[in-house]
Amino acid sequence: MPSYVIPDKCDGCKALDKTACQHICPNDLMVLNKETMKAYNRAPEMCWECYNCVKICPTQAVEVRGYADFVPLGASVTPLRSSDSIMWTVKFRNGTLKRFKFPIRTTPEGTAVPNGGFNDGSGDLKSPMLYTEPTSCGMANLPPVK
Repeated sequence: MPSYVIPDKCDGCKALDKTACQHICPNDLMVLNKETMKAYNRAPEMCWECYNCVKICPTQAVEVRGYADFVPLGASVTPLRSSDSIMWTVKFRNGTLKRFKFPIRTTPEGTAVPNGGFNDGSGDLKSPMLYTEPTSCGMANLPPVK
């Protein structure tokens, strides 16, 4: 189910020109209604359900149905972002609450090393090995593929 905005909770990010959900949506779906000063998803059928808008919303006004691998049918999930982690709260149908916390990326933007520090890639695009193999596997050589 795509993201949707709860109008009663949305404050349009205090009437700024661009809301937080607009800024972070990778598919450019979230927009601000200038009359009501509320955000909304203009093309729900195109939503990737990536949770970016849900995690960034300062008023927790954006919701997405939880993925079945960690939220059973009828439950709700709410992420609460801090500076170094995201606390996920799952509320089950019977009212039970479960919380789990995951760290978020702390690498400054633009400083991530694309090859992970493994500079010995084969460079052969037809090779069955991944770029960082065999070093990333902790081996000197990988067995040949038959």
